[in-house]
Amino acid sequence: MNSNLISNILRFIGLVLLQVLVLNNINFMGYVNPYLYILFLLLYPFNSNQSLFLFLAFLLGLSVDIFEDSGGIHAAACLVAAFLRPNLLRFSFGISYDHQTLRLSSTPLGARISYVVLMVVIHHLVLFSLEMFSFSHIILILNKTLFSSIFTVLVILLSIALFSKKYR
Repeated sequence: MNSNLISNILRFIGLVLLQVLVLNNINFMGYVNPYLYILFLLLYPFNSNQSLFLFLAFLLGLSVDIFEDSGGIHAAACLVAAFLRPNLLRFSFGISYDHQTLRLSSTPLGARISYVVLMVVIHHLVLFSLEMFSFSHIILILNKTLFSSIFTVLVILLSIALFSKKYR
């Protein structure tokens, strides 16, 4: 087993446990709840097998769903975000992604922020739309998406900055 595989397994397990044991208990003003487990989707190697990545994204969301008893909404949101990730990478990083020379820690800050923001907003919009599942609650869906996305993006960017090898 190589170190990349071991680090991805540990990241998967650690983020799921952190999410369900600690972060799901945070709920500011009824709208704000950080979903740090999305970090696994963001940091998964870019040049890996896409089918395996989609399966792992589904498994990640399903793991959170099992602990939260949320009926598959996290699995669906993770799967949509994982499916759209190649397009988001191409949009945010352009030619670097097309030539598979991309390392998230060495990308420009603006491109990194746009990638994280787009991924989080898409995940949260799908998640909260499935949670409410009604157009009559569109304002509530948008409020929860906006405020939770802002908090999640801040936590993710802080985590990337703290745990990146570049900053050590």
